[in-house]
Amino acid sequence: MNSTSLKVLLIDASNGFYRIVKYKLGDFFGPVDLGLHLAGKYNSMNIGTGLLAGSILPGSNRLIFTGFSPCWGGFYVSTMGGAGLVFDDLGINMVSIINTAPGPSILYLNREHGEEIEVITERVDLRKVWEEGRKGTYGLMDYTYEKHGQKFENNPRVLSTGPASMTTDFGAICSAPVKKGKVSYIDTWAGRGGFGSKLLRDHNIASIIFGGTHIDEDFRDRKVADIWFQDRYNKKMAAKDIEATIKYRFDPKFQTGGTFGVNYASVGGRILAFNYQSIYWSERERIALHENFIKNHYLKQFNEETIKEKQQFNCGEPCAAVCKKMNNQYKKDYEPYQTMGPLCGIFDQRAAEKLNHRADTLGFDAISIGGVLGWLLECLDKKYLSKEEVGVSKLPQFNPKNFDPVKDSNTNASIALEILEAIVNKNGILDMREGARKFGRVISREKGINLLDCFVFNAFGRKGWMVPNQYWTPGVLSPMPIMGKYYMYYGSEFLSPRELGQINAERMKQEIIIDNLGFCRFHRGWAEEMLPDIVETLFGKKEQFLMNAAITASRINSRNASVFWESKRNFEFVQTFIKRLHEETGATSQDVKDWLGSFEKDQQSAAIDFWYDIHKGIHEELREF
Repeated sequence: MNSTSLKVLLIDASNGFYRIVKYKLGDFFGPVDLGLHLAGKYNSMNIGTGLLAGSILPGSNRLIFTGFSPCWGGFYVSTMGGAGLVFDDLGINMVSIINTAPGPSILYLNREHGEEIEVITERVDLRKVWEEGRKGTYGLMDYTYEKHGQKFENNPRVLSTGPASMTTDFGAICSAPVKKGKVSYIDTWAGRGGFGSKLLRDHNIASIIFGGTHIDEDFRDRKVADIWFQDRYNKKMAAKDIEATIKYRFDPKFQTGGTFGVNYASVGGRILAFNYQSIYWSERERIALHENFIKNHYLKQFNEETIKEKQQFNCGEPCAAVCKKMNNQYKKDYEPYQTMGPLCGIFDQRAAEKLNHRADTLGFDAISIGGVLGWLLECLDKKYLSKEEVGVSKLPQFNPKNFDPVKDSNTNASIALEILEAIVNKNGILDMREGARKFGRVISREKGINLLDCFVFNAFGRKGWMVPNQYWTPGVLSPMPIMGKYYMYYGSEFLSPRELGQINAERMKQEIIIDNLGFCRFHRGWAEEMLPDIVETLFGKKEQFLMNAAITASRINSRNASVFWESKRNFEFVQTFIKRLHEETGATSQDVKDWLGSFEKDQQSAAIDFWYDIHKGIHEELREF
């Protein structure tokens, strides 16, 4: 492979004009660093693949979305499985959308047999389409494919948005592979960062259909790849990849697979439930909940219905991980089924399926909406908000004592479903157009009670917010420039906050390497080590590539407007994490004891010190020079 430039299709949505712009390889290496440049120049929505898209290397076909996030407020990176394989047929590296179409539109991109890319924007009656067929994101995906799919020689791919993208700042982008002439059930998402809201509200692009027959010089030599892997791991590529992705396929240690199966089998006393209120319980109470509601019901259902029945697929590219764990049309990933599961007081698959599927149909970022729902359910339970204000018909069952995992889960799911409709239809007081943090701040002032104190979130700038990843560890509340992804360390052991900041920064650099080459992080067991050497072999630019990743991390961090925790529960999340380690896992270092003592003496002062120490470590490691 001898690529010398990255090709960007720059589209002006306001008038349909477009042009190809080339950027020298070495100045930029992929969709993250080039997306950062274009976002800064045009405030564009950028969608692209890595240099190795279409190659023989497994996991190389993620579609990468970049731009300034409407909910986070800063530059953001979101990724979608498999869709890069079809995007590669366009023969370009990125599409960059600027300005705003006159009305909600479909963007059509097709390249047949090396001809120029055909670019068409077409108006769509969005509200009508969202109410048809499978409704919402799925209805729009079906409509777009049915209207334009027959124009493609090969199966195209559709990206679509839902009503949440119009009425909130955390709408997601959905896609699914086309199989046998139909859009399949195996949906994949660019969820985090609210890029559905950006695509629709900033650019008036509701859906994109793309594909083609362009053939470029993708690396396809399996013999050469096997030699690389043999030299490093003494294993062929396929064997090493199977070993690296065992968690996502089937892990015999836990007799389950996928993020849902392995995480729930192993979480034990670290379970987060009832809007994080489980952090205040005893270890015995948390383990009892895990045993009774998770292992013997929620996880048991998953294992019987999905794992034993082998309902597992890939995201649209050939991959040994087969990480898409399904139950018919319902896809089971840990974090959505955690936030719209135990975090909402839901421990039954039927209840969780209804709620997750409706949230997906409406086009929400699943993790963020789950965190918002858990928060609002607690506010209802504690009478901070009334049923009428929230637009629901009854109150939740948020007391774990005498909790029925089927009946009470369904009660909580039915209320959460009403809240979803209230948000998208603006019933009651639930105005999320500018996000949950601003909504909470406004209502708190009106009521004279700080509703944000029981909402766990990361704050950025004046309005930016992000529900954290679902692990009980301080890393997920770090003041990093991008949060809600894995640009931070989420291990369960205690690290001094300064060291945590430093390790977060190193983690960010590694994740940028993977994202900038369009790789799935499920393959990171070999990808982080191998990819720089592969870049050297194919392009002769390893040192430049590594330097670029470090500089890109530094440049993203130069806009780091993280704000000290606004929620008291964030303080308590960290304090109880340290307390649990001390009492339950034998963490008795002087550092642990000192932080415990500081939190007990003055919680807010200790929280400020802890937060700023993480911040120091981050900035120490992410200086450009």
